[in-house]
Amino acid sequence: MNNLEQEPGFPFYVASRLISQSYREPLEFLGLTYPQYLVMLCLWEEDGLMVSQIGERLSLDSGTLTPLLKRLEAMNYVKRERSEEDERKVQIQLTYPGKSLQSKANAITANMEILFEEWTDKEKTQFQQLLHKLLTQLKSLA
Repeated sequence: MNNLEQEPGFPFYVASRLISQSYREPLEFLGLTYPQYLVMLCLWEEDGLMVSQIGERLSLDSGTLTPLLKRLEAMNYVKRERSEEDERKVQIQLTYPGKSLQSKANAITANMEILFEEWTDKEKTQFQQLLHKLLTQLKSLA
């Protein structure tokens, strides 16, 4: 008989749900969902990414990503441009309102860092390393 507390995925499920919940209210102020926020983070880091590059970074398929990008475009935060050489490739560019949103969104990251303020630098580094190791393993199974 399996015990809930011994289920390996359970703490990740709870942590994911609670982290998403922590982002909900500040993101509502910006009019974004968490997945939309992640797309915007990608573009603030590197504007002009192809849809496939965003999908790779976020581990999202185009069927999930395309409607998300269409909503961001309808909100005038991004514009989608098809490549002239290969119309299957779509580049995503930030609009002025999309770029301007970054300064407001910076406060969200700062607020979320409070979660880790009691952690030592060593703990933060170890946690990041272990999460990246886990993600690499999970992606190889997919």
